[in-house]
Amino acid sequence: MALAVVISRSIDGLDAPEVQVEVHLANGLPSFTLVGLADTEVKEARERVRAALANSGFAFPTNKRITVSLAPADLPKESGRFDLPIALGILAADGQLDGARLARHEFAGELSLAGDLRPVRGALALALALRRQGTQRALVLPATSASEAALARGLDVRAADHLLQVVRAMASGDDVPALPAAVPLQLADDETAPDLRDVKGQSAAKRALEIAAAGGHSVLMIGPPGSGKSMLAQRLPGLLPPMTEDEALASAALQGLATRGIEAGQWGRRPVRAPHHTASAVALVGGGSPPRPGEISLAHGGVLFLDELPEFARASLEALREPLETGRITISRAARQAMFPARFQLVAAMNPCPCGWLGAPNGSGQRCRCTPDQIARYQGRISGPLLDRIDLQVEVHAAPAQQMLERGDGDASAQVAQRVAVARERQRQRQGTVNAELSAAQIDEHCALDAASRQFAQRAAAQLGWSGRSLHRVIKLARTIADLAGAAAIGAAHLGEAMQLRRGLPERE
Repeated sequence: MALAVVISRSIDGLDAPEVQVEVHLANGLPSFTLVGLADTEVKEARERVRAALANSGFAFPTNKRITVSLAPADLPKESGRFDLPIALGILAADGQLDGARLARHEFAGELSLAGDLRPVRGALALALALRRQGTQRALVLPATSASEAALARGLDVRAADHLLQVVRAMASGDDVPALPAAVPLQLADDETAPDLRDVKGQSAAKRALEIAAAGGHSVLMIGPPGSGKSMLAQRLPGLLPPMTEDEALASAALQGLATRGIEAGQWGRRPVRAPHHTASAVALVGGGSPPRPGEISLAHGGVLFLDELPEFARASLEALREPLETGRITISRAARQAMFPARFQLVAAMNPCPCGWLGAPNGSGQRCRCTPDQIARYQGRISGPLLDRIDLQVEVHAAPAQQMLERGDGDASAQVAQRVAVARERQRQRQGTVNAELSAAQIDEHCALDAASRQFAQRAAAQLGWSGRSLHRVIKLARTIADLAGAAAIGAAHLGEAMQLRRGLPERE
């Protein structure tokens, strides 16, 4: 036949819309034309496909006019994922392959000049889109990409290493089973995670970390250099419960869209992202052409740790405001728009002043040398609207030298994680989500205060000048504290502790 249609998929944000690769052979001056809003990488497929077919022992129709159309025409196409379907379409249109068998499959893969199949970006996103569509097609991918795609259960994912292997499978009577089924990535044995008992002292900060883990709250730790802020932040992932399958799939799909792809052995683990303070706004929220997820999306379902928070560029920090509220980020450009989930748990750390020793106790040997203007400018790098969106704002004081030489105290991470898991289970049964994600209507329903507690909260909000958002976040914190205590209702003690955990930045004495 002179016309063949092969099904593939493109990448549009986290979605993967279907693409029909139509190949037509006609008489006329020999040419190879590729249409359908193809990026430069896709247009270069002409040379890769030509060499791959020739080096695999197939006859390339050099005396024909070849037209390849990628439909729909208004959907941007990028990367080399269309090499394999284009090559198969040419063989089917030239009569070297039965096109009817190709219709029962979807193909994606980049070809080397020798015909080897190379991995493609976003393999899991392709599989999830195919599963949502409900079409009973088999998905044929390069071996490495097939392992990622096989994480989506209920699909027939097949792995191939070479173009010749795919063609032989399509030409055989066994059809898809001639290709090996993909083996999904496996969860590696958990390495020894850092234990919370390694942090000497800091009982108040450890308590704040437990509350943050139990309710999914964001936290800002403020303290002098060497007080243990980074150590505490590194131990938060060990307090969180395991990911659900849906959370793991969403996180893995986002990582698959990134440059490095899904890291081996990290399937099912909560991601921990710690970008350097020189990261740009695009690096944090995502962008580029085509749009790719940034650090906040790669931390979806896990932890985003921002050390030295005031050292980040102002534009980078302000870009966090929307995802902290909505749990997603929309990247809008003139030609297209992409939406990525960004439900992360923010953990930030900072010094109280440029020199770091503001509020150091007498006798510590350290004294703040900063002027009031320097302190105001330093703390002013974090805007009020961003600070308003951070649930816990706690001071971390340096532990005395005597305590640093003693053995670790307090509960181990495993013990704290058990309490966190029980508190989260209460939240799931009561409202279906963690307390940090409660809407205003859900706060009224699940975080009701009695008359005395309501009056207490109103007086505190008026005296401290809290916004409505701040008051809501304090109430959600109190709800988490009550869940950790096993209380059915929020009491005045829970509310008082929540207020202490939102004291804000320290002022110069």
